[in-house]
Amino acid sequence: MMKYPPEQSARDRQAILTDAIDWALAHGLIVRPTVEKQAYFHNQSAATHAPFALYPTPFPRSEFEKAKGLQQPWNTLIHKLSTDDALIAETMDSLGGVDTFMQRLYDIYLKVKEEGVAQRASLGIHRCDYMLHTVQGSDELKIQQVEFNTIASSFGSLSTYTSKLHRYLLQSLEGYGGGAINIDQLPENHALEVITSGMASAWKLYGNPQAYVLMVCQKGERNAFDQRWIEYLLLENHGIRLLRRTLKEVNDTAILNPKTKSLSIDGHEIALTYFRAGYDPGDYPSQDEWDARLTLERSLSIKCPTVAYQLVGAKKVQQMLTIPGRLEKYVDMYTADLLRESFTGLFPLDASKEGQKAYELALKEPERFVMKPQREGGGNNIYGKDIPTTLKKLSPDERNAFILMELIRSPPLQNLMVREGELIEGQVVSELGIYGTYLNDGDKAIVNDIAGHLLRTKGHATNEGGVAAGFAVIDSPLLV
Repeated sequence: MMKYPPEQSARDRQAILTDAIDWALAHGLIVRPTVEKQAYFHNQSAATHAPFALYPTPFPRSEFEKAKGLQQPWNTLIHKLSTDDALIAETMDSLGGVDTFMQRLYDIYLKVKEEGVAQRASLGIHRCDYMLHTVQGSDELKIQQVEFNTIASSFGSLSTYTSKLHRYLLQSLEGYGGGAINIDQLPENHALEVITSGMASAWKLYGNPQAYVLMVCQKGERNAFDQRWIEYLLLENHGIRLLRRTLKEVNDTAILNPKTKSLSIDGHEIALTYFRAGYDPGDYPSQDEWDARLTLERSLSIKCPTVAYQLVGAKKVQQMLTIPGRLEKYVDMYTADLLRESFTGLFPLDASKEGQKAYELALKEPERFVMKPQREGGGNNIYGKDIPTTLKKLSPDERNAFILMELIRSPPLQNLMVREGELIEGQVVSELGIYGTYLNDGDKAIVNDIAGHLLRTKGHATNEGGVAAGFAVIDSPLLV
């Protein structure tokens, strides 16, 4: 078997590293450095390359294609879940008393529903994340779903450029691939273009050619360039202008027309509100931010996502979909079987019989599991030996805020990761994300697209997989 990544002399490896970093900096494959490193520059002018893998990481072609094939059914399913009031109510019955963040989102959902929804159209930019799992007793690898994301699905832009980086290195540097990489093994990635096109379709559906897109973002966002690429492409390819605002700035400047419910900011009507913030309790430090979220949800602007979409992105919903017969409420039996094939073991930690059984199993064999709260953004999960300690501190009601998931056992591979210019060599595992865009006008789907892919690679000993949270690097698949 050929050694991977290819062996090179120290001199050749350094030349590849230098070329890769220069290409990344020249092509906007960048992030802002940590706050303490920004202190030497004025007006947030410092940037460094985004963390990336120096070589694409091997991934089975058949499982990559399978993950892509599941995305359009997932797009449709997520939309159907978001329109199921009973499902959302059932989810909140278990979470409402123990998760104040989810409860406040649900309060907005109920209030707007009671007042009457101004905008029936919605846009979903989803990402379904998978890891390869070793089937016990064989060498077979198959994808298992880690989660589905319904709000602020990031890195569409930077993953597009990481795919281009690996193709550039292969085509420009003799000896980079060492005979182990062919160009047809590096799938083209159009995530940035397809995501932007989905947003343009929503803007067009709104029907005002003078309207803007609003991107809701976090103050001091380090991952701003992943977002900026979307802004630039909307203008260059579609002639659409965009405003970036924090929730606090929305609260200070947004005007809601009392009759039409149209939303205006600084004199510009907003056709589409695209959230790249609002998924974490830290995004709502005061009542002002919650007031802004309510204003946006009340408005005529098309939301990406609606608060209903955000609620059904809860890990609790992911767990509920594993209950026999649940999927068949929304999709045909054939599609249900296809989707179910990628499910891993997911269990409630509530007071039910199944929840009590899962609780006892987690105490007995914690190394088999991960405990997940209803949060996005990385860094929130509880692993292995920390599980019993956490569980013993929680009351039976408080355990409702978590689900228990069987760990996906991915075989480690060798690769080289680059972070702030430093080369890190070691065993890695990867997580594949498939993006999807779904636009519904309230009656029917107008857009349902597979929207490119993201590969995040991390050290084998690292539990979490978030790039922005500092755990992983952006990668692209080498299809084998």
